[in-house]
Amino acid sequence: MMMFSQLGDMVKTVKAAPGLIDRANALADRTAAYRQQMDAMAAQAVHAEPAAGALEPIAGVDLDRYARIVKGIAAYGYDETKLPVVAGMFGIDPEAWAQAQAGWGARIQADRGVGRRFNEIYAAV
Repeated sequence: MMMFSQLGDMVKTVKAAPGLIDRANALADRTAAYRQQMDAMAAQAVHAEPAAGALEPIAGVDLDRYARIVKGIAAYGYDETKLPVVAGMFGIDPEAWAQAQAGWGARIQADRGVGRRFNEIYAAV
């Protein structure tokens, strides 16, 4: 009896196999499409260009100066409370620095091209 039961299970499995194979192939196709989409997004992030006007200075602080100031706190153990001090060394008053810091932070988050350019400058200084 056990042999017939096992044979019956095997027949059920064989009958179900085409559907299982079709579902597995569909899943593989969706996975490949997802992977292509993720690769395209990664390539875009690496080669992203800033939007028009996104590199205009904020409160008189351009991106190059902003990156130099942000990197300048390394001398203070990366103590962010020293950013206004470093900005002052670049001739930027505290009010202008507050505007620039908020503005550049927002642009870097919103525009991958600005973020990429900031990272390039930060790494170079």
